[in-house]
Amino acid sequence: MMTIKSDYEIELMRRAGEIVGNTHKYLVQFIKPGITTKELNDLAEKFILKSGATPSFKNLYGFPGAICISINEEVVHGIPGKRKLKDGDIVKLDIGACYQGYHGDSAWSYPVGKVSSEAVRLLEQTEEALNQGLSVIHAGVHVGNIGYAVEQYAKKHHLGVVKELVGHGIGTKVHEDPDVPNFGQKGTGPVLKEGMTIAVEPMLNLGTAEVYMLEDDWTIVTGDNQQSAHFEHTILVTKDGYEILTKR
Repeated sequence: MMTIKSDYEIELMRRAGEIVGNTHKYLVQFIKPGITTKELNDLAEKFILKSGATPSFKNLYGFPGAICISINEEVVHGIPGKRKLKDGDIVKLDIGACYQGYHGDSAWSYPVGKVSSEAVRLLEQTEEALNQGLSVIHAGVHVGNIGYAVEQYAKKHHLGVVKELVGHGIGTKVHEDPDVPNFGQKGTGPVLKEGMTIAVEPMLNLGTAEVYMLEDDWTIVTGDNQQSAHFEHTILVTKDGYEILTKR
């Protein structure tokens, strides 16, 4: 069921989103070759707790980490562990924070050290795909319009659009209705209303759009082992547009 948030709920979601954005800003200084994904995870968890919130993803559906950390061909849901970042990697930090029962959710992709020109292109164009999707949002628009904007931009730049994973509504649960795909047709899907909160999150690959799950039952990787990027914001639907709740 799609929910419309009250002014009080929106304020709580603003704070949850602010904590998520601040966690991203805090972690940037540590994204260097040699740090392990477990170390990044622990830094994020401590920061979120110190901010008066709890990590949304910890134990969500059984996920063992506080945040999801995915590297290179790993698209999403990477489990923090002993793996060290190395020069040339793309690392994706997917961070959720729960503040007084309401969630904020934002993923961002970061270069590690000196990355290839192809990686730079992937990062820039996936972030722009997010902007393209957000640009069409306002009360009365169909969800399909968001996916259409993302997909058309990605196709123009020859990037693979992951279709098995989608954005989502968000509020007292991390994942609520409606699904927000990164593909679609204008004028299709649920109609957004003022006061709704959703997470828009393009996941685009340098090569194939095909993905599969590793044996850990969490990590999703590209079918051709080429790099993937992931950018996500939680936003509030307004009468004439949107408000980003997870500003970095």
